[in-house]
Amino acid sequence: MKNKEIPIWEKATLTLEEAAAYTGLGMQKLRDISSGERCEFVLWNGTKRMFKRRKLEHFLEESYSI
Repeated sequence: MKNKEIPIWEKATLTLEEAAAYTGLGMQKLRDISSGERCEFVLWNGTKRMFKRRKLEHFLEESYSI
């Protein structure tokens, strides 16, 4: 089976590195804004932080500043 790369804009969840590249935000800033227990755009896979792409986009669209 061939390993097929999925474009970042089609993925449902993004790693921290992918989210930083996709949004243009730094990895530390993404860690800071996603550390709260009530963060709706982060999904924890064990200790690995995954970003729900659409919810992250919505959060950024609705934010005035971060």
